[in-house]
Amino acid sequence: MRVLIIGGGGREQAIAWACRQHGHEVRMASNIGNASTSDTDLVIPGPEAALVAGTSDTAAERGIACFGPTAALAQLEASKGYARDLATSLGIPGPAFAQFTNADAALTWWAELGRPIVVKLDGLAAGKGVALPSTDAETRAAIAEAASVGPFLLEERLTGPECSLLALCDGTTAVALPLAQDHKRIGEGDVGPNTGGMGAYAPAPVAFSGAELTDVFVQPVLDHFAAAETPYVGVIFAGLMLTADGPRLIEYNVRFGDPEAQAVLPLLESDLAELALACTRGDVMSVPLRIKAAAAVTVVAASPNYPGEPVTGHPITDRGTDSAAAFRFDASVDAAGNTSGGRVLATTGVGIDIAEARAHAYERMAQISFQDMQVRRDIAWRAPGAQLASYAAAGVNIDEGTRAVAEMKAAVEATHQTPGPGVLHGLGSFGGVFSAEGIQAMDSPVLVASTDGVGTKVELAARLGMVRGVGMDIVNHCIDDVLVQSARPLFFLDYIAASVLDADLVAEVVGGMADACKAAGCALLGGETAEMPGIYQPGSFDIAGTLIGVAERAELLPRPDIAAGDVLIGIGSSGPHTNGYSLLRKIFEWAPMDVTPDGFDKPLGETLLEPHRSYLDVLTPTLQTGAVKALAHITGGGLPENLPRVLPDDVDADIALGSWPVPPLFQLVRELTPQMSTEELYRTLNMGVGMIIVCAPDQVATVQASIDEPTWVVGKLIPGTGKVHLS
Repeated sequence: MRVLIIGGGGREQAIAWACRQHGHEVRMASNIGNASTSDTDLVIPGPEAALVAGTSDTAAERGIACFGPTAALAQLEASKGYARDLATSLGIPGPAFAQFTNADAALTWWAELGRPIVVKLDGLAAGKGVALPSTDAETRAAIAEAASVGPFLLEERLTGPECSLLALCDGTTAVALPLAQDHKRIGEGDVGPNTGGMGAYAPAPVAFSGAELTDVFVQPVLDHFAAAETPYVGVIFAGLMLTADGPRLIEYNVRFGDPEAQAVLPLLESDLAELALACTRGDVMSVPLRIKAAAAVTVVAASPNYPGEPVTGHPITDRGTDSAAAFRFDASVDAAGNTSGGRVLATTGVGIDIAEARAHAYERMAQISFQDMQVRRDIAWRAPGAQLASYAAAGVNIDEGTRAVAEMKAAVEATHQTPGPGVLHGLGSFGGVFSAEGIQAMDSPVLVASTDGVGTKVELAARLGMVRGVGMDIVNHCIDDVLVQSARPLFFLDYIAASVLDADLVAEVVGGMADACKAAGCALLGGETAEMPGIYQPGSFDIAGTLIGVAERAELLPRPDIAAGDVLIGIGSSGPHTNGYSLLRKIFEWAPMDVTPDGFDKPLGETLLEPHRSYLDVLTPTLQTGAVKALAHITGGGLPENLPRVLPDDVDADIALGSWPVPPLFQLVRELTPQMSTEELYRTLNMGVGMIIVCAPDQVATVQASIDEPTWVVGKLIPGTGKVHLS
């Protein structure tokens, strides 16, 4: 077949590549007007501008099959207002929106909406006519700028993972290609201004199939145009957002996406040209759609200053060659091999999964260079979290840990048979409690002990060279574990193990421990170290420790008078503390640690390594009020697993989700793990609440007044069997 492709960018190069894989003769032209079409069997327009300009109409006049909609139907992309009106009339789910020509009316609508918005130019803008303002000032500025250009839309700002659906349409029937996800923003961590796309990957790890989404977002459009006797032939690209309330339409495009085409088309085993030709005949089902059991990742290289006015004319050096696993698609490269536009080229890797494909794409990109080349290091960084439905999927099984505690309980309790009061709280409590009658200054003192570690957070700390905080983590974690039984710390014993000990590293970690001990008024004892080659990986280490505290027996928590009707008050965490890091490291495996995501006040790595806070100074005045019935330290297992440890068997805890502000890190984790249930997420991470106070309803004001920071009533106790409900 002789195929004419209109356009010369990366998308068009990918279309040409797919056609050539099946032996077709391919020519490319900037537009159909100047192209010789006498010997052409099929025209495939690439850019939306060519379709809006009437490429399909011209092809029809010349009697040539064209895989693309008419200029009239291309308004589905050319006018966002038209597309929104059509989608609304067809009952296709999308955000609240309104169209404007002046700023004043838009500002009024935004004020009445009372929520964050997206500002979109109505016409074609090469993927850059969208603003996502974060503040009121940015919103007003974006509205003013849009009004100065021409007609524009305001839309309710939806949240959730995005998904690109590309469907091949023959006028009545649509078949979906593998779902893709792209990275529109210029900055790593998906920050900064929008671009035409800095990378993409497919198949997207989402909970919906392409067929399901096609039924909702594409087929109604096809049916509408067919009923109007103006059948739609070509690609319908539905940009979707997978919100908590289900998929919602972001926009329609009338052509293959760029860079989605570079990631999706390499997964197509079927003959693209034959599929396109069948669509022009109204018979797409006559060509079986076959998709490779593989994944693809595309990484874009852009010129300096893009998405502003790009700096071009730089020579491109390529020290590699294409292979079956990785190949290059040029977008803005002139005849001399120099850069000539914003997005210069892309590399696509194919592999058995996204991880392998990603590695191939970046290996190929590493062979290419030009002056001040912009390449994001984090393409597909959202994929690992999207594939996790449980903490066990990240390598940690909470249920197995709980079973281990139950099985060892009898053996541990057998060691408690000693003269005198002995152990009061043992395995399963936040810390061991042993009578300490010898502390004569107290009426009836008991010793409270806690032993713990920092877990896989130390791997991240070692990798980033930020280890002082984990020294604070281990001490403060143990302080909080004994504090929940009303004990004050006496001394702390530490242990550090590594493959090869690094004196500087040990000094830094112990320095963090000393900082935490000094702040709590307890002594740092011990200093045990161990070299264990072959057990720990080079450069890694582990720490653990034991803290001994003392409390008055009469003041021990939890109190026996906890009952239904009591109130739960939450105090904020300083981050994930020391739990959930196997999940967090998996989620952010491909995210650069030095970027600052939207809403964060510091880089991602620093946010993840924020030290576990001590609640000693915060809660000492509260404990002195006598109003506290129990404290629960929210550690591994989160709210669902930790609250029951201080509750009697005849009550449940009813937690009201949304009753406290979830910090930006946990909001991002929620966004990146759409398949993880709320229950699983809240028993993996503390989600912004590090300590829970149980008190009587008439003591809530007293408790909150004693704490010099924001607190929240997060729930209450109800009759039950010692469980936690998240509602």
